[in-house]
Amino acid sequence: MEWLHNVYKMNDFSSRILWGFGYSARLLKTNHYRPAASNTSSPAVWMLLAQRSGRIPALFAVVQKRRIFTMPETVQDDTNPGLYSPHPEVRGMTLLNREAFKRTVVVPVLKVKKEIVHTLLKSLKQTVLQRPGLKRVVEDPEDEDSKLVILDPHKVPQFSLGESEKEVLKQLHISPEVSKYNLELTYENFKSEEILRAVLPEGQDVTSGFSRVGHIAHVNLRDHQLPYRHLIGQVIVDKNPGITCVVNKTNIIDSTYRNFQMEVLAGESNLVTKVKENNFTYELDFAKVYWNPRLSTEHGRIVELLKPGDVLFDVFAGIGPFAIPAAKKKCVVFANDLNPESYNWLLHNCKLNKVDNKIKAFNMDGRDFLLGPVREELRKELTLVKEQKTAFHIVMNLPALAIEFLDVFRHLLVGEPCSAAVLPTVHCYGFSKHKNPTKDIQERAEAALGASLEGRCSTYLVRNVAPNKEMLCITFQIPVDVLYKRPCPAGEKPAPKRLRTCKDSTEEDIQS
Repeated sequence: MEWLHNVYKMNDFSSRILWGFGYSARLLKTNHYRPAASNTSSPAVWMLLAQRSGRIPALFAVVQKRRIFTMPETVQDDTNPGLYSPHPEVRGMTLLNREAFKRTVVVPVLKVKKEIVHTLLKSLKQTVLQRPGLKRVVEDPEDEDSKLVILDPHKVPQFSLGESEKEVLKQLHISPEVSKYNLELTYENFKSEEILRAVLPEGQDVTSGFSRVGHIAHVNLRDHQLPYRHLIGQVIVDKNPGITCVVNKTNIIDSTYRNFQMEVLAGESNLVTKVKENNFTYELDFAKVYWNPRLSTEHGRIVELLKPGDVLFDVFAGIGPFAIPAAKKKCVVFANDLNPESYNWLLHNCKLNKVDNKIKAFNMDGRDFLLGPVREELRKELTLVKEQKTAFHIVMNLPALAIEFLDVFRHLLVGEPCSAAVLPTVHCYGFSKHKNPTKDIQERAEAALGASLEGRCSTYLVRNVAPNKEMLCITFQIPVDVLYKRPCPAGEKPAPKRLRTCKDSTEEDIQS
């Protein structure tokens, strides 16, 4: 009898394991609603589990008389519970069929009089079903004066309540008997991650994240996800209110204009959109200009450094996320971008944010902008500034190439500075795959400037772009010996070049 009792315990445990992996609806034949009964199943359930799940759960020991059995452990995985897994037949689907996601699962319920349902929900809030989109209270088909309160199957795995829950029910005069209820789930009840995890081949990465640009969702799919790209796009549209278009980048960013080719995966093909960032509104054509919502914090950080009256030179301005907030802060702003589309949207957004009369916009190559308008303005302003009232900031946000432009500052001006305190401050962005990205970006900046920045610069980690690839900002005041070319003292002429003699020629010929 003891042996038989142990076998019963093992089989009952097997049923609980199958519940955790989503087999309840297939193994338990139930009516729409009936009191729970003991679940018995044969040892063959472990073969079924291995065949259907493809997974081997962790092991633990069950001690019995004279021997030890190793059996799978019940794992309460709320990130991928069987209850919230779509029907297994959707695996490999490439064209979305919402009807195929329908399934029925068996969940525990309590029968409760209508007038005390609300009280029960408050008293057992940790035990009742907490799932967005699913009702916690449903009609009782057998008693119009009662309701059925659905319990969380992970909190009531054996259709049996704990002592604390039973005590609550006793005080409310509610029967502790837990019944079974067939709950129908549809496509609308599953989250994006759950749908994609069920569709894509097992073991592959699931992409449900995206960058949002107005009504557009921008994804970067990997090669193994491309066969499912249209389904992924449609799921994102379905599950994210306000998203009406999903695009996938099909090539790397063009370093010249900072845009990229893209494919519309789902929804409308309209890529002209409106975004809000740091209380400013921007409009843009996402197919033709660069915009990255992940840089919002960085835009705000730089603008926070500026004071009214400061001068900002934005070398690679894009559509204005640095320039427009700076102008609103009563800074003098010179903004430039080589991309004609970005330049036009910059002008448009200046008007949209009512700073069009406070920004001087240019459509030039960044090097030409530095050698032209920036040099002229610095030459004019730095000779007038004698006190540290006005600061000059140069923002160079073109991470793929900006450091290569730093050599422009070598002897950009001629003469002597009025004060070292008013030397321009540069905020230059770059990418690094180096194991020490801070050291790497500083050394590259020093090489371009031809001078050391040790103790005279700071670096800020903007974001992780990809595995082993960081985006950083290095900030420094341009060293005076770099920015200024010192003229010869008055009355002093450069040393004349020495004439080459026959002796020199002979010595060189011998050495060669």
